[in-house]
Amino acid sequence: MRQIERFPNLVTMFFKRAKQGGDRPFLWAKKDREWTPTSWSEAADTVARLAGALKRLGLQPGDRVMLVSENRPEWLMADFAIMAAGCITVPTYITNTERDHQHILDDSGARAVIVSNGKLAKTLLPAAVRSSNCEHVIGIDPISGIGQAGSVDFLQWSDLIAAEEADIKGCAARATFKREDLACIIYTSGTGGAPRGVMQHHGAILHNVEGCAEVISNDFGWDEEVFLSFLPASHAYEHSGGQMFPVGLGAQIYYSEGLEKLASNIEEVRPTLMVVVPRLFEVLRQRILKQVEKQGGMAAFLMDKALKIGAKSYDGRKGVLDMPMDFLVSRLLRPKIQKKFGGRIKAMVSGGAPLNPEVGIFFHSLGLTLLQGYGQTEAAPVMSCNRPSVGLAMHTVGPPLMNTEIKIAEDGEILVAGELVMHGYWRNEALTAKTVVDGWLHTGDVGHIDEAGRIVITDRKKDLIVNDKGDNVAPQKVEGMLTLQSEIVQAMVTGDKRPYIVGLIVPDPEWTAEWCAANSRKCDFAKVRTDPDYVKALSAAVDRVNKDLSVIEKVRRFVIADEPFTVENEQLTPSVKIRRHVLKEVYGERLDGLYAR
Repeated sequence: MRQIERFPNLVTMFFKRAKQGGDRPFLWAKKDREWTPTSWSEAADTVARLAGALKRLGLQPGDRVMLVSENRPEWLMADFAIMAAGCITVPTYITNTERDHQHILDDSGARAVIVSNGKLAKTLLPAAVRSSNCEHVIGIDPISGIGQAGSVDFLQWSDLIAAEEADIKGCAARATFKREDLACIIYTSGTGGAPRGVMQHHGAILHNVEGCAEVISNDFGWDEEVFLSFLPASHAYEHSGGQMFPVGLGAQIYYSEGLEKLASNIEEVRPTLMVVVPRLFEVLRQRILKQVEKQGGMAAFLMDKALKIGAKSYDGRKGVLDMPMDFLVSRLLRPKIQKKFGGRIKAMVSGGAPLNPEVGIFFHSLGLTLLQGYGQTEAAPVMSCNRPSVGLAMHTVGPPLMNTEIKIAEDGEILVAGELVMHGYWRNEALTAKTVVDGWLHTGDVGHIDEAGRIVITDRKKDLIVNDKGDNVAPQKVEGMLTLQSEIVQAMVTGDKRPYIVGLIVPDPEWTAEWCAANSRKCDFAKVRTDPDYVKALSAAVDRVNKDLSVIEKVRRFVIADEPFTVENEQLTPSVKIRRHVLKEVYGERLDGLYAR
């Protein structure tokens, strides 16, 4: 069993892995439709040059540098260069509005910004010019109009790199940072309001890297690993799990071309490990089931058997009589599904939101290991993860990572302690004092620990619906069950201080098109959404869910959303969590009206 070294800081980890990697491929991106590698030594050269350039610009240790870029090799190199210069990275979502950028620039006091291209610069530059702190904007790609505006200098990445001498050894030697030193400020994605800056120190992220490496090494074997990065690198989950963790393993990272090309990228790259979010696998599950349904015949028969045997296997009930059919499924169905995922996936780790157990069991039945992790930005972010050696239980998020303490408060709240806990919220001592008490991070999640030491989460403490009779309802459970229906792609339920639960539903567009064709309707969503027969079909889907819910959880009435929840309309966070406060502002009157009928 391989064990990861305990590094003093993230920069030292990077340069040591780069020295070991040498000219072997490290970072991959598509250029002219071909995957093109950046070697470890090339990446180290760029990091050292950019770190020198940032110092030459006058940036001092502790200065904040904002990073606005899509996932690409330069993202990772910029992150390590900022830290190597003694500065603090402030990752920022590419979907941020000008107002979001202004808030983060002003709140963090960033003196410089690295932005990837002209499209992103259009949103960023007005905020940077207005900022009283920002002095430099560095464009990774050529950006027209580079020069000066007000007190802000506009610079090109390539010019800064070319002007510096490569001093990898010197740069590595100067990385004398300690584990308790601040590495980055990651702004939460704001499910309930304005983003807050979480201070993550080197040790917190290294704690994650070490803990996750122990899981991989013990349960799957640590070899030549390959990651496919597609979640936003500015999110704590991808930052630690999809960037820092691969570096710690000495792995290769491929950067996806985007969600629309993710399926083809997976087949091309053939990753061994993937960091994912539940929503992706809910969509993939629906697509696989629809494809099999269209094929019918033997494909549908094998899928039905695979799911039944998989459920038995998961529950420990698979018997000798199941073995012949299991063998047939393993020969004729599972290899085809696994090929779509590259054929060498060891594990896909789901995080960022609750995973419906039914989704996890579905992929388990097809021979794909889908683990559920648990964390939040304030813990860098991973706190626990399911693992086969402890027993896969999809309704849990597994045992705590190595050297991580978990306890349950009297009111059921999950508390976490260890090096992974943040140093606090940037410039917000009052909120920090409420959130971290005597070294224990108050997660805001409610749950318990089962007999195997695995954490079971029931819901977010602040999201729990308390009806007018004082009963508690976990909305995420109900929403997860609704979105497993083929008719429904997104959902939110509410009912605080009300007599029953009501829902907001986004119908699945593919199902809508099929319904319109089958019922001889013109597929105009604005009109069909009021069609009584269409609403009745959606009601049937809700009724199916209600059969498996308790009386207080049942969705009594619902309204159909005007449009899907997206990042662009600010109804989803960049990590695809629903923004309840935004949805309630938009649909509040209509939802309230469901109680007046």
